[in-house]
Amino acid sequence: MLDRLQIVKQRFDEVSDLIIQPDVIADQKRWVALNKEYKDLKALADKRDEYVNILGNIAEAKEIIADGSDPEMTDMAKLQLDEASSRLPELEEEIKFMLIPKDPEDAKNVMVEIRAGTGGDEASIFAGDLYRMYTKYCEGRGWRTSVVDMNEGTAGGFKEVIFEVTGEDVYGTLKFEAGVHRVQRVPQTETQGRVHTSAATVMVLPEAEEFDVQIDMNDVRIDYFCSSGPGGQSVNTTKSAVRLTHIPTGLVAQCQDEKSQHKNKDKALTVLRSRLYEMELAKKQEEDAAKRSSQVSSGDRSAKIRTYNYPQGRVTDHRINMNIYDLPNFMNGDIQKMIDEIQLVNNTEKLKEASEVF
Repeated sequence: MLDRLQIVKQRFDEVSDLIIQPDVIADQKRWVALNKEYKDLKALADKRDEYVNILGNIAEAKEIIADGSDPEMTDMAKLQLDEASSRLPELEEEIKFMLIPKDPEDAKNVMVEIRAGTGGDEASIFAGDLYRMYTKYCEGRGWRTSVVDMNEGTAGGFKEVIFEVTGEDVYGTLKFEAGVHRVQRVPQTETQGRVHTSAATVMVLPEAEEFDVQIDMNDVRIDYFCSSGPGGQSVNTTKSAVRLTHIPTGLVAQCQDEKSQHKNKDKALTVLRSRLYEMELAKKQEEDAAKRSSQVSSGDRSAKIRTYNYPQGRVTDHRINMNIYDLPNFMNGDIQKMIDEIQLVNNTEKLKEASEVF
């Protein structure tokens, strides 16, 4: 472990020197990337310093105890040895977690797509509830959300809503929200008080940069049409909405949120690029899943991952068998506890895989 930590220390020192160089500061993109790397490496470098210090304390204490010439120093050394020895295993586990290679996708922004499933109007209302839950959560994290496209339900909510989330480590936090979300409750339209089950599908796509996915615009059909829904006087009169169809794959992306045709085209292109990128990522995730029996999926849109039971005030995540009996606050965006537990299970699995390295 010390050898790996020494490599981290060398890179940390290198990055520390680079970020103060005038030519690096002038290159804003490179400077931002190096600052993020500096932040990640500093946490590990600090742990490395603590680890080296504890190993030194253990060696020193053992020497004093072995000498035994000064009873008072020997007693102090025994206390120091006990304290350092009890901290060492805990610190080693912390370092192992930190040394697990991060998924390079985790730092990306995302496109979140929520679609009403089975359940008619109630499914659309539930899709709207999920949209509100996620936007509230993002707001609490200081992330910015922006609607790309929406198709409102006839009784409220959305048949489909697509929104962009930008911030720090967004994909790494939200990727496990992908899948089928199921709700059990009495719909407002139900006259006899019966509980109905409805569903909505959530997709979380890492936002792809141009260098991630190259799109030949000769393979893309572009259609312009009038926006629908709220949006001002230009709605239904100006063909500002844009629909892009990727002919080789049949993937379609559209945007009608902006008044500008050009901005809508840019947003639709971002969605299309992310969907193409997600197709390739899904293939890789399937290959990775074949190598291990992970109970936490981060992309299977057909997997039923969570149930929201209103009569019992309970949220159940089926992947980790976790129940939270605080449904109102959960639906108001207080979902961090569930996300933390899912990430913990996933990280534990990764640690088992990497254990032979240490």
